Amino acid sequence: MKADDLRAVQAPLKSRYQEDPEAARITLSAESRAGEGVTCSLDTTQGPLTAGLHPATGGDGMSLCSGDMLLEALVACAGVTLNAVATALEIPLREATVRAEGDLDFRGTLGLAREAPVGFEAIRLQFRLDTDADDEQVATLLKLTERYCVVFQTLKQTPELQVERA
Repeated sequence: MKADDLRAVQAPLKSRYQEDPEAARITLSAESRAGEGVTCSLDTTQGPLTAGLHPATGGDGMSLCSGDMLLEALVACAGVTLNAVATALEIPLREATVRAEGDLDFRGTLGLAREAPVGFEAIRLQFRLDTDADDEQVATLLKLTERYCVVFQTLKQTPELQVERA
């Protein structure tokens, strides 16, 4: 996709959202159902998936791990955002790879140590780029990717969370 094509696709959306800010507010949702053993089944746009325990907490490794899925969502969002920003700025990328690593202490989720957090203690997002862009252009590309990546910003600025019984 070229920059003009991206602008043409996004222009009516931007115009609509400027005129009616409420039209830009969309609720996404996901749902899972308890499955066999210690798993759950979730419906995705790509078909049903089964999530389960990570092997470090007793899982057999045959089901998806939600921690891995979180990192996968991050690299997917960062990759799409990187590509969109590069397109808009007309920065050609011959190749771009986004990698995320996250550090966990499973003692927390297993209830073995109160001082051990439940969840990621640190997440590192790395970009490997093959481009002729200069250092300033790459810095702008990464800065804007960080700024507009929904998953990155959600992790960085924790949203209001609620738990309730329906």
